[in-house]
Amino acid sequence: MTEAQRGRWAVAALFATNGFVMGAWAVQIPLLLTRHGISTTALGLLILGLGLGAVGAMLFAGRLIAAYGSRAVARVFALATIPALPLVVLAPNLWLLAPLMALLGALIGCMDVAMNANAVEVERRLHRAIMSSSHGFWSLGGFCGGLAGSYVVATWGPMVQALAVSGVAAALVAGAWRHLIGETQAPQPLENAPKSHLLPRDLSLWILGFMALFSMVPEGAVLDWAAIYLSRELGADLFRAGLGFAFFAGAMAVMRFAGDGIRNRFGAVRTLRFSGLISAAGLLGGALAPDDIVAIAAFAVAGLGVANMVPIMFSAAGNHPSLPSAIAISTVTMVGYAGILIAPSAIGFAADHIGFRATYGVLALVLLVVTALAGRVHDADRLRRD
Repeated sequence: MTEAQRGRWAVAALFATNGFVMGAWAVQIPLLLTRHGISTTALGLLILGLGLGAVGAMLFAGRLIAAYGSRAVARVFALATIPALPLVVLAPNLWLLAPLMALLGALIGCMDVAMNANAVEVERRLHRAIMSSSHGFWSLGGFCGGLAGSYVVATWGPMVQALAVSGVAAALVAGAWRHLIGETQAPQPLENAPKSHLLPRDLSLWILGFMALFSMVPEGAVLDWAAIYLSRELGADLFRAGLGFAFFAGAMAVMRFAGDGIRNRFGAVRTLRFSGLISAAGLLGGALAPDDIVAIAAFAVAGLGVANMVPIMFSAAGNHPSLPSAIAISTVTMVGYAGILIAPSAIGFAADHIGFRATYGVLALVLLVVTALAGRVHDADRLRRD
């Protein structure tokens, strides 16, 4: 294989690692309620801390990548992520749990920005889109982490699951380490980076970021709350409760591996519009489901729709005509991941007052807003036009 082809599989391994850790984390979430004796609102606040850690770190990730390159930043944060989940599980009280969850968010967040920036560099080397399938590896990792994690937790307990996740993550990072590619242009020193890069003043970029946020809110709602919804309101046991996110992530993986071809054929704008309609229908089905089996199937349909929405937006950011790729991606990622990491705390609060069914119904309407703004992602097709 060429250097770019090896780099393509190396960055795919990082996406799979990141998704695997998050899928395994989803299984651990309901256990925090009983382990620490907290309410869903309190758990929502803890998830808020995780989100603030991630978004705060993402704010500076673009500058780190601009200074040191996506390869170096991805390596550092992938390595640091390996022990993060066991530390969270081992936390004996809320005073340690809160900062450790914030640290987990920061590490996952910076790794996410760096691997997306590296994927854009691979696209440029290969002269074809790979972003959707790269996110497919994230979803595949999430599916495996959720499915295997549910079984391991139910059979051997949460600590064994967390340690096993760290072992798998270490193996994947080790395999990818030397094959990650660097940027063709040398990074500029951090002290020479324009200060305005921290918060770009580009309205189109911020609109794109909020579209990513609206797309990630439902993803965060399934990641953080589907297990509790399925067990508490639909009577699912521990194993089936963990399948909500697992099948959501699995459906996303299947569609994301097909996403680059779909986007090349129909274009980013049309693909986003169609995806938004499918995802809205899936979440509405989950809200109206009569039992846990139907809800799990509906979440899988939602995963099919959500699958290519965020990759299209990240590709559009990476090909932004007036900003460096790393800066644009970090901005859109920062705003977007507020949806998957911060918004679920509000979802927990809403679920306490109006229930999960109404909450998932509202999120279906949010996805229709993204569908209406699909024309904003036309820059994602620049690689195809070039």
